[in-house]
Amino acid sequence: MAHFTVIGLGRFGIAASLELIYLGHTVTGVDRDPKIVDKYVEELTQAIICDSTDENALRELDLGNSEAVLIAIGEDMQSSLLCTLALKNLGVQEIWVKASSKAHHTIVSKLGVQRIIHPEEEMGVRVAQSLNYPMVNNYLSLGHGLYVVEIHIKASLHDTPIGHILGCAKGRVQTVLIQREQDVLNQIDQDFVLKANDIILLCGTRAELKYLAPRLV
Repeated sequence: MAHFTVIGLGRFGIAASLELIYLGHTVTGVDRDPKIVDKYVEELTQAIICDSTDENALRELDLGNSEAVLIAIGEDMQSSLLCTLALKNLGVQEIWVKASSKAHHTIVSKLGVQRIIHPEEEMGVRVAQSLNYPMVNNYLSLGHGLYVVEIHIKASLHDTPIGHILGCAKGRVQTVLIQREQDVLNQIDQDFVLKANDIILLCGTRAELKYLAPRLV
């Protein structure tokens, strides 16, 4: 279990906070609006009213105990940047920032922040991928052109060897694991027979995974 601080309790910030708590972590939520803080005081580990652009006020939050600080301030780019600069001055090492525009991203990156989030763009990409490949339930970009995709096996593929699905992509697309009901299997050869409702994780390039798409419907 780790502790996190989330600054800005709009829809994005509170969603991240509640999910972290659901995952077993503790969260300090920070917002300058007393009404918002009061709204979530029972749901968060700690809820604090604070002007996040004020370095002295942030110093009182004891941010050194946080695994990371997420700046989830919405469209107010100036407040987000001032908060980022204040956290940098306070020596906070792990800072994640929600960016609202390319200019915002550029300036934050110049401040030395490595973790910059574009939630609307990222969700748009995920929706497009789901529309393009409806058999893919979820995916993760690993960088360098590699992706991990989560696929739910349909009834039409029941009793199909996984090697038949991989075809000539064998060796270039890796089967990371297969979940079958409560069991997780990671020793998988080409003769492994899939069952309906299996969940498989495949890793490969976009081109190779795209090649497999027609075999998974």
